[in-house]
Amino acid sequence: MATGIEIGSLIDRDPKIRGGRPKIAGTGLTISRIAGCYKLGMSPEEIVLEYPHLTLAQVHAALAYYRVNRDEIEADIDEEEAAAVHWEKQLGPKPPRQ
Repeated sequence: MATGIEIGSLIDRDPKIRGGRPKIAGTGLTISRIAGCYKLGMSPEEIVLEYPHLTLAQVHAALAYYRVNRDEIEADIDEEEAAAVHWEKQLGPKPPRQ
């Protein structure tokens, strides 16, 4: 009989990585990053192409986690967006591309 992977083992948290936000186990890639890609219209297969170190199972586990913990992940996304705006203001305008 083949042994399966426990779905719960695909997501973890580490207080030393990404502030303890939920992430794909063994990586630094947060569930909020995967959810953000999905919200932008990327399919799970496209997300795997963007992050080739992930498996399709990991992406589906991340999306399942997002769906059942939507409020937590949406709060993480909002916080990340606010931090990005803050850093953009600190760095000033980008020079024009040539």
